[in-house]
Formats: sequence, C-alpha cells, structure tokens
Amino acid sequence: MQASVLYEVGRMEVRTVPRPVIAAHEVLVRVSAVGLCGTDAHIFAGHANYNTNEHGQPIPLALQPQILGHEISGTVEEVGKSVTDLRVRDRVIIDQGLNCNSRRREVLCDYCRSGDSHQCEFYREHGITGLPGGLAEFIAVPAVNAIPLNSSLDVAEAALAEPLGCIIHSSDTVSRARTRYSINAEATEKRVQSVLICGAGPAGLLFIQYLRNVLSYEEALFVSDPNEHKRALAKSLGANETIDPGTCDLVEVVREHSNGKGVEYLIEASGAGEVMASIPGLIRKQATVLLYGHGHSGTDLSVLNGVFFKEPMLVAPVGASGGFEHDGRPTVYSRALRLLEQQHVRVKTFITHEYKTFADVENALANDMNRNGYVKGVVVL
Repeated sequence: MQASVLYEVGRMEVRTVPRPVIAAHEVLVRVSAVGLCGTDAHIFAGHANYNTNEHGQPIPLALQPQILGHEISGTVEEVGKSVTDLRVRDRVIIDQGLNCNSRRREVLCDYCRSGDSHQCEFYREHGITGLPGGLAEFIAVPAVNAIPLNSSLDVAEAALAEPLGCIIHSSDTVSRARTRYSINAEATEKRVQSVLICGAGPAGLLFIQYLRNVLSYEEALFVSDPNEHKRALAKSLGANETIDPGTCDLVEVVREHSNGKGVEYLIEASGAGEVMASIPGLIRKQATVLLYGHGHSGTDLSVLNGVFFKEPMLVAPVGASGGFEHDGRPTVYSRALRLLEQQHVRVKTFITHEYKTFADVENALANDMNRNGYVKGVVVL
C-alpha cells in the first residue's frame, strides 16, 4: 500500500509499505480522510518526537521512520473473525489510542479504570508514538477503536471528531476541578462571567462552539488572534469580541471589557510563548486557566511567577480521554461524533484546505500551515 512517510526532520516521501494484517479482534480500515494537526507539524519540524524506547529516549527517524496522522475517518475493508458488531463498508472514525480496553486486558490499569484512558500505563498512539498513522491507504485497529457513523456526515468533517474529543475531555476536566468560578454556577459570585480564548485556530473555534452550543454559556466570550480571517470565524461562531493582539494591548482591552477585573476563565489554545507572559494581567485572582496549546517556545519560565501570585486553578489535560461505552468503544469519541452528526458543532467552515494525495502532505506541513488563509487542512482520499 502507499503511505506518506516521515523519514527525516522536514522530509516526507510517498513509499510502498506493507499492508497491515489484522488479528481476530481487529478491523482493517481504508482511510477516507485525515486531519492535519499541530502535533503533526511539531513532529515534522523536529520540535517533538513521541516515539520513544523503554528508557523514554526518542528513537531517531533514521532508525524508525514514521507514518503520521491521528485524526482519521474511513471505511471498514476487512473484519477479524471474532468481530461481530462491524461489517465491511461500515463508515467509521478511529480512536488512535491503544489502552487497556483496546488491548483486551482483563484487569484495567488505574487510569483506564478511572476514565483517564489517555494516561493508560500501556498507552500507545497511531500516528504519534510510532505506530503507523492515517496517512496511508489502510490502518489496522482493534474493532473497539472504530466508532460507526450513523449519518451521511462528510468524511473530512468526521475526521475532526478527534480534536473535538480533545475539547470535550478538556472541558470535562475543568468541570470536575474544584474551581472558584464555574460555567453557569447558580450563585452569581461563583459564576464565570467572562471567558478569554487565546488562539482562534481549530481548537479555539471548537471551544467557542462547545461553550455556546453544548454548555449553553451565554456570558461574555472574548477571542484573541492576530489573524483577521480567524477572528472573523470566531465572531461568526459566537465570540462577543475578537482582539488583534498585534495592534493593541491585549491586557488593556480585556480589562476594559471585563470591568477592570480580568476573566474568570482563560483558555490558552495558541501555543504562543508571549501569551504566557500576559496571563497574570488577563485573569482575576483564583481564575481557571486551561493550558490546552502546546509549544510556547522561547518563553522564560519566570513569567509564571506572576501567574502563581494570582493563585489560579491551572488545568492541563491531554487527548480525548474518557471512559468506555457498554460495547467497549471510547465514550468521548462517541460523544464528539454525535455532536458533529447532530450539527451542534460545525467544522466545515474552517476546513480551508483539502489535499487529494499523500504527495501534498510535506508542503502542507512545511508551508501551508504558516499562510494567512490557512485554518485547517484535511487529506481526503
């Protein structure tokens, strides 16, 4: 089969690789669409390598080239002999993570048992930790990692159930935390009355919709991003105010719009280092800060001194973690897919780039992601 293979930092090529052979409990999925994620870009650029050995040391690409891609939709091509709840030609999305449940362990580890499946003691991920990802014609996964579509949802949109699942897990983690302020709290003094989302990329745009359409948050919602197109999308999806941090003092504007107090809930979804330095001026004391974005290169960690002084609740979730349905499939991915199918969350408006071949991926990661008109790219096969 054909696959896009990352063989050295910043270099990919289309190669012929072995087609996966499935076990009895697995399915072979013909890939229909793969979302290109910031994590893919970090790995591609050499900023991160999550394929590690038993000592936690990164394995060089020269020794183990990687097939990236973890936001995946497709069609079942073949089912293992013990699989009874999926059929050939079923349309599915993929949970790319292998945990205790998908490994069919009789005793779940502490993390899987508590619903924190992305922290599984035996966790590995297709497209991220070295297992072959979705930038290939086929991918083999346990049947419980394939969640069936119940609609005619477009394959590119369906692939974005994975990043939406990450937003759901992040929001769930915040709701479980013992925060001073919370969304829609009954007592006014305990209620989040202003939210700031830093970054209007795909994550920020998903957070806006989840807050408005799923959590029914009706109070002030501010979004900061230097990109005019992304700010316009944020406004159309429910932001009250959008802010260009390159043309004004972000702290000053946020305080003006929050009666001089700062926000009770800040979602850092940009990965921009300069945002970290601004956080103390943007939040109220004992606010909640959701650290969702990754990167923050070049940031002097002393900026956290001002953050600590305000005693916020810092929440740093990762992945689309959660429990399991009665059939063993991941709850959060199922929730994300239903939100897309029922159009409570819409992603079509910010899929700005569609690629038709694996040969397009290197240029997409190297160049397109840095262009002004780019928001989200999806490879559609």
